Amino acid sequence: MMSSWRRRRRSSSAKKQEQLAGDHGKDAGREELAIPSHFRCPISLDLMKDPVILSTGISYDRESIETWIENGSKTCPITKQALARPEPVPNHALRKVIQSWCVENSRYGVERIPTPKTPLSSFDASNILAKIGSACARKDRGGCEELVRKMSLRMKESERSKKCFEKNGAGGVLGAAFESFASCFDENESILAEILAAMGSVFPLDSEARASLASPVSMHCLVRLLKSEDVSTRRNAVMALRDIITASSDESELEHFLKMEGSVEACYKLLEKPICPTSAKASLMIVFRVLSSPAKFEPTISNLVQMGLVSSLLDILVGSDRSMSEKALGALDAVCDTRLGAQHAHDNALTMPVLVKKILRVSDLATDFSVSVIWKLSKNDRDGNVLVEALQVGAFQKLLLLLQVGCGEKTKERATEVLKKLNVYRERLECIDSMDFKNLKRSI
Repeated sequence: MMSSWRRRRRSSSAKKQEQLAGDHGKDAGREELAIPSHFRCPISLDLMKDPVILSTGISYDRESIETWIENGSKTCPITKQALARPEPVPNHALRKVIQSWCVENSRYGVERIPTPKTPLSSFDASNILAKIGSACARKDRGGCEELVRKMSLRMKESERSKKCFEKNGAGGVLGAAFESFASCFDENESILAEILAAMGSVFPLDSEARASLASPVSMHCLVRLLKSEDVSTRRNAVMALRDIITASSDESELEHFLKMEGSVEACYKLLEKPICPTSAKASLMIVFRVLSSPAKFEPTISNLVQMGLVSSLLDILVGSDRSMSEKALGALDAVCDTRLGAQHAHDNALTMPVLVKKILRVSDLATDFSVSVIWKLSKNDRDGNVLVEALQVGAFQKLLLLLQVGCGEKTKERATEVLKKLNVYRERLECIDSMDFKNLKRSI
């Protein structure tokens, strides 16, 4: 029995030693393989996958040197000489030599670098955009759609290609193309969706593109596309509407959007049942713009509240980042300026716990909005229910802490006023920690 166990142990030890010897041999083989220094990029020190040469005669990997140039450098990293041409030239000879070296050393696990696709140049980008403009002028729907699709594919190749199109005015060209085909939505829906998809790569839009999309006929098509069954089309439509509505101080554009049948409902659906974080944020920005408008579109605000806006905003606040929280709190603050909105906020079980929790937790702006909403609700609190609930979730302690830490003068005045009202009920109630609301169910 003992001798059998010893034999097995000796056999296992021998196998381990053989395995270690084999691994050592492999490592030794790898150590013998050294990448030639002229195959390495002087910036990244890695094997060059797409070698390019500068006007100074020094070769670099394309990604490294383009990052160097995009950061504002106008000299060669090695020689420090000024670049006669900012755009590097492909070093085909060096690439072929590197590829041959990779094939020769494939037994060491070296993979052959692929032949890179010719990068997009400014001439290529401007040529494609010019052809799109010509196709639109001829009302050549098929030709324009093919060119826009080609443009989308080139923009997706790399960040460099995308920036190349942007520099050559892609936003303005696509905006004009969208407007030229917008007069007949039913016949041109596919090309309009294709143009909008291409514009998805150049958000936020420039002023020229926004001007084309803000025309009544273009905005009508955007609202129609906002109701599309295709998820990506809906996303692109709400992103375009966000850029139009939030970037302009012209109330007529917002009023025109609100007058379109189903525009608010379609926008709100992306907030209530978001298809992605980007579309939800864009929808929230539009809603916030509507609510904070000096024109105070009362019928639209009442319609949003009746659709469940207060509950949706509170659900967003339960778990969202800083930007979303600030906009949701700002929208809730604006909603509470109306009697119907304040009533819905008063009746929702999450309102006070969430508002108290957001004080001093997100940002100064979020704190200001939270205090403002609590102040507005307490002003119309005839039966004292709001103040009692605020005490129960720790509002008194939070507001005292806020005054000690410091805040804006307006927020300080409102916090002081709320504290005076809360003090009346303190003797009858024992304040509890705001975390006690964690078991409350979210509104449906």
